Amino acid sequence: MSADSPLVLIVDDEPRILSALRRSLRREPYEVITVESFREAYHVLESQPVTLLLSDYKMPGMTGLHFLAEVARRHPAVVRLLITGWMESIPQQEIDPVGVWAVIDKPWDDAELKDTLRGALKAGPPVPA
Repeated sequence: MSADSPLVLIVDDEPRILSALRRSLRREPYEVITVESFREAYHVLESQPVTLLLSDYKMPGMTGLHFLAEVARRHPAVVRLLITGWMESIPQQEIDPVGVWAVIDKPWDDAELKDTLRGALKAGPPVPA
């Protein structure tokens, strides 16, 4: 990847999900870093120029939505997306104030995932409500 390539950070506590996402995105024109915890994600966010962050919703310690709210506060230029198998249990009024660009349902469709990430990278971060 070139220095101009976007950097996509993916956070999920399930290694098999991270592996499947890496496989799905391996030919995309951006670098992908995967981590299994919010602590690791904070380290990457503080040390590298992350363009887009895709976080799982159900994680140990806090939800991905709470994590993305903190990322919005600390790193507002990072495009924020949520991925979850619990779409119906997340009220939209909790998603909107965080500035989540999209919520991706598990299991995902590879083509839709790629299209969503491309669109998010092109559009840039939404402004939290």
